[in-house]
Amino acid sequence: MEYIILIGVIAVIILLFAGKYNRLVTLRNRVKNAWSQIDVRLQQRNDLIPNLVNTVKGYAKHESETLERVIQARNQLMAAQSEENVKEAAKAENQLQSTLKSLFALRESYPDLKANTNFLDLQEKLKGMEDKLASVRQYYSDSVTRYNTEIEKFPANLIASMFGFKAMELFEVENEEVRKAPKVKFD
Repeated sequence: MEYIILIGVIAVIILLFAGKYNRLVTLRNRVKNAWSQIDVRLQQRNDLIPNLVNTVKGYAKHESETLERVIQARNQLMAAQSEENVKEAAKAENQLQSTLKSLFALRESYPDLKANTNFLDLQEKLKGMEDKLASVRQYYSDSVTRYNTEIEKFPANLIASMFGFKAMELFEVENEEVRKAPKVKFD
């Protein structure tokens, strides 16, 4: 009878251990899936940027510095896109956001560009892509938070350390300008 109880206790411990391990694997895979969604959306947006730049080039020939900065920021983001390099990807993303703002500011100086349907269409597609990117970034951050929380909780932390589950980085905005609340003036 004692052996049956001992075997039962060992079986329960093994089942709990296996359940926690499987939970960690599931959460880690969700984070990888979330990152791949970010990667897909970034690639889609990166594919739009050359079309946008070429459209602007036709109207703003002497704005080559701005256009070059946009292309350079896009290339840096493409090079940094990897799950292992979340901080670099976030930094490159912030740089691209800044350069795109300066690109869109050019439209104020060029009325013909402002009225160009191709430019307006590309701008609208880019805006839609930014909305989708924000959504998948949120999903990624939620997945990373769940995963990191789980590997810190007892007894999962013991299993995590035994099998090499490491905390993952959030995709964080480093640009302080993005975090500031807009100033609203009523005249």
